[in-house]
Amino acid sequence: MNALSQPNSRTELFWFLNNLLAIPVPAGQGADGISVVEQWAPHGDSPPLHIHHTEDEVFVCLKGRLRIHVGGRDLYLEAGGTAMAPKGTPHSFRVESKEGAQFLAITTGGDFEAMVRRVARKATAADLPEPAVPTEEMKADLARICAEHRIEIVGPPLH
Repeated sequence: MNALSQPNSRTELFWFLNNLLAIPVPAGQGADGISVVEQWAPHGDSPPLHIHHTEDEVFVCLKGRLRIHVGGRDLYLEAGGTAMAPKGTPHSFRVESKEGAQFLAITTGGDFEAMVRRVARKATAADLPEPAVPTEEMKADLARICAEHRIEIVGPPLH
């Protein structure tokens, strides 16, 4: 993980795409369905441009530097920085710091968390997974599962 802090040893860990994730606050824990997903991501990591149709998404940068692309403009976050991608707005992020980034993705309603749990696999170590380039079949599966959770992929990852 380089200079990024390690996850809590009691927290369930997942490998999601090329990231390590923990879900310290699952959506089912409270009445409002707030979900907090902590992520560790390598330099250059970016999910496809996408839209959450039912949830706002708040990003909180804990370590490193993130570029958050929301509604056609770029916001840069460093440790302590926060940005929101309102539901219905195309957005993505890219890890700009060479050492990677650690950040929170906070949503309500459970769609994002449920999609993550369907796509991710249990991590066997508290470290980033071996990097992989997605195949066309993997991209199609991701798009299908996202759509089932009211998340629409509308473009490629950021470069």
